[in-house]
Amino acid sequence: MSSHTDSDALPTPETPAGRDGLRALLAEPSRAVIGLDFDGTLAPIVADPEQARAHPEAVSALAALAPKVASVAVVTGRPAEIAVRYGGFAGVPGLEHLTVLGHYGAERWDAATGELTAPEPHPGVAAVRAELPALLDGTGAWIEEKGGRAVAVHTRRAPDPQAIFDALRAPLTDLAARHGLIVEPGRLVLELRPPGMDKRVALLAHVRDLSAGSVLYAGDDLGDLPAFSAVDDLRSSGTPGLLVCSGSDEVTELRKRADLVVDGPGGVVTLLRGLADQLA
Repeated sequence: MSSHTDSDALPTPETPAGRDGLRALLAEPSRAVIGLDFDGTLAPIVADPEQARAHPEAVSALAALAPKVASVAVVTGRPAEIAVRYGGFAGVPGLEHLTVLGHYGAERWDAATGELTAPEPHPGVAAVRAELPALLDGTGAWIEEKGGRAVAVHTRRAPDPQAIFDALRAPLTDLAARHGLIVEPGRLVLELRPPGMDKRVALLAHVRDLSAGSVLYAGDDLGDLPAFSAVDDLRSSGTPGLLVCSGSDEVTELRKRADLVVDGPGGVVTLLRGLADQLA
């Protein structure tokens, strides 16, 4: 699917349900929720997640679109505060309708107030973190802290990233289970986090809180499949939705489920800009 979008035309979703979702969004934008993953969707994937930053045109595209819809929600596994900082979302005129749902919805930051709300961390996260160095010794994998609410093991910089990923999956699953956590696989990353934290729960709650009339969700990784399932649930109950894949050859399952595939974060930004132009 082409990612070309301009003020005169938007790309056409490949599925009837996706076309219905786009049509509903354009017909009544004030009731639309735009849900977006961060890494790989608004920000290019990089070897070191601490160096990830939003696409240079992402904030301006969001600021153009957000005032015209009910909400733009960034739904991410990152801590909300980190996503806000790496995204450059704080204090931007036009982003008053932006919400960041961090740690899969366990944390919430609202641009309108700048307030961050979050529950206490799960004790299993600290326990797992203490055991990880010994388990990972010599693998070339490394640990990303997620604010005490989750911990991620990355293999992208290991000598054989996929082999190390495959080798670590079972022992990390066992470790997580011993401490009441689950493992969420992604693109050369295994995240250990509490159960019940996923993008399906976060997106459904946000859409329903706003009594949204339509929803668009864009993601790029396996962790976005629960959000895709949320949109499927909403569609089956009468709320039109559009599923967008920020194209990656690393995650073919997401591409197959999407109504529309765009060319990575640049394509997502172009789509957001095109929507803003159509709603002018």
